[in-house]
Amino acid sequence: MKILETFRTQARACDELGSPLYGELLRKLVDDYEVGGASTAVLAGHENDPGPSALALRLLGSVHRLVLAGEVPELAAFYPSVGGEWDPVLGWEAFEQVLRSRGSELRSLLNQPPQTNEVGRAAALYGGLLQLAGDLPVRLFEIGSSAGLNLRADHYRYDLADGSSYGSMDSPVRIADAWAGRTLPSVEVRIAERVGSDIAPVDALSEDGRLTLMSYVWPDMTVRLARLRGALDVARLVPADVRREDAVSFLRAVEPADGFLTVVWHSVMWQYLSVEDRAAGVAAIERLGARASALAPVAHLSMEPARRTPSSPHEFLVTAQVWPTGERRILGAAAPHGVPTVWE
Repeated sequence: MKILETFRTQARACDELGSPLYGELLRKLVDDYEVGGASTAVLAGHENDPGPSALALRLLGSVHRLVLAGEVPELAAFYPSVGGEWDPVLGWEAFEQVLRSRGSELRSLLNQPPQTNEVGRAAALYGGLLQLAGDLPVRLFEIGSSAGLNLRADHYRYDLADGSSYGSMDSPVRIADAWAGRTLPSVEVRIAERVGSDIAPVDALSEDGRLTLMSYVWPDMTVRLARLRGALDVARLVPADVRREDAVSFLRAVEPADGFLTVVWHSVMWQYLSVEDRAAGVAAIERLGARASALAPVAHLSMEPARRTPSSPHEFLVTAQVWPTGERRILGAAAPHGVPTVWE
């Protein structure tokens, strides 16, 4: 059954990425679903959801939201995100009870797509921007912005293994071991404009928005949670305009501007677009690039899962294309959550 294979695949991914709690929970959910347990009622109607819709993470995030909100203390005792300690037996029993007692609410929450706004991916995006920025100030445009936290990437601190640091030295967001590989230029990035779009933007300044974003961070990945909390604090101080708009419409409205480097960037969102919207998005970016000039350059910077060649495995590649030359190159490859990014 498709739903079971999707959950098994996600369990392996959680194990590999450092979340044994979610890996264990997903395997328990597979067992529960196979015997017609509490999860079958909660997941009814989603049996054929496509893999990229991230059904497993939607379910886990919905439960985590209840934990963070203090509504299920019986489960909170096992979630490190609120000071608990995971136990694979007692933790599952508490999780199963939440499925039974809060099933109707969870079914409603399942309709919300994951909105992680992973701050670690700022390492890949900002590091890429350092390699593109020259003397011109930057107009930054992001699609799939969620809450727009990565639009503030220049206000985060990036620490390297050799003791050097980039970005804002006094930032509450400190990304340890952000980069490896080729040394990046130490340049000043001046961002003059920060604009993003999302079909379901999250208000980073509201309590509901903060709760939504934290709920999709895996509860035993406390470093990621600390980065997110710091980024939410930065968002209160650094304005960014995140609009409720689809990616294609947003891209079609972006124009170059004399005296500025116009940058369109995005991270791990391309897969959520339809095939038609991907084609339209590419066309809109190419149109933008065709209007670039030496006085008004344009860059497209992304961190997305892709293959170097048709037979290569998928990697989270950081790529850049710059106009007016149109040159495109792979800058490096990142871990799924952005850290570390290895520059080539």
